[in-house]
Amino acid sequence: MKRRQLLQASASLLGSLAVGGQRGGAQTAPSPGGSLEFTSQSLQLTWLHHSCVLFEGEGKRFLVNPFRPGGCTAGYPAPRVAADLVLLSSRLLDEGALDVVPGNPKVLFQPGDYVIDGIRVQGVRMPRGPRFGLNVGWRWRMAGIDIVHLGGALQPIGREQSILLARPDLLLVPVGGGPKNYDPEAAKAAIEVLQPKLVIPTMYRTAAAEASQCELQPLAAFLRLFPAAAVQPALSNPLLLSAQALPSQGIAILFFEE
Repeated sequence: MKRRQLLQASASLLGSLAVGGQRGGAQTAPSPGGSLEFTSQSLQLTWLHHSCVLFEGEGKRFLVNPFRPGGCTAGYPAPRVAADLVLLSSRLLDEGALDVVPGNPKVLFQPGDYVIDGIRVQGVRMPRGPRFGLNVGWRWRMAGIDIVHLGGALQPIGREQSILLARPDLLLVPVGGGPKNYDPEAAKAAIEVLQPKLVIPTMYRTAAAEASQCELQPLAAFLRLFPAAAVQPALSNPLLLSAQALPSQGIAILFFEE
C-alpha cells in the first residue's frame, strides 16, 4: 500500500475517535453504522499518567503499573484505583507501587501464561540490563480488543518478543528515554516491528516531574517522528474504544495531553 493510503487509513480512525467526545466525559468510538453506544464489547480506558492505565471491559477492571509519586511522577496523584487484577512491569516505584492500590486484588508481576477470570494474560520477559533488571510486557484481550502494554521496555524487540507481542490492536509503548525506557527513535522502531493498529505513548516528561530527578524527554520528541495526519490527542479521559473503529490498515497515534 502506498504511503498516502497508509496515512489516510490512520486519519480515518482518528476522525472517528473524535466523534462525540468532550473533555471530562467518555470519548466514544462509533460503531460501523455511526451510532454512539456503550456495550459489553466496548473497552473503557482511563489514563492515570506515566504508564498507569485502568482498562475496563467485560465486567472486569485491570490496572497496569500503579506508581508512587516522585521524580518523573512527582506532580501526579497516586492512582488509588480499585481493580480486579493489577499487572506490574517491575517492582520499581514508578511502575510497580502496589501499596497505593486499595483492596486485595490479584497481582501479576512475573513472566508467564495465566488465565485470570477467564481472560488469558501473557507476561513476556523483556530484559533491561543489570541496573534495572527485568521488565515484563503484558498482553491480553478485553472487549474484543487485543492489548499489549510494554511497561518500561528498553531493549529492541527480539525474535521471541516479536512472536509473542506482534500485531496487537492497541500498543502502549514508553517513549521518553532515560536510563530504562525507549527513547523516541527506539519506540518508533518497536512500533514498526510490532505493527499495532493504535499506539498510545507512555512514560514521557511533563510539568509533573521534579526537574532534578527526571531524565525523560517530552512527548513532542516522539510525536514529531510521525506524520501529523497519523497523530491526535485523546479528546476525553476516560476513553471508550470499539474494535470495529480500529483501522484495518495503517498505524494511528493517540496521546493524552497532560
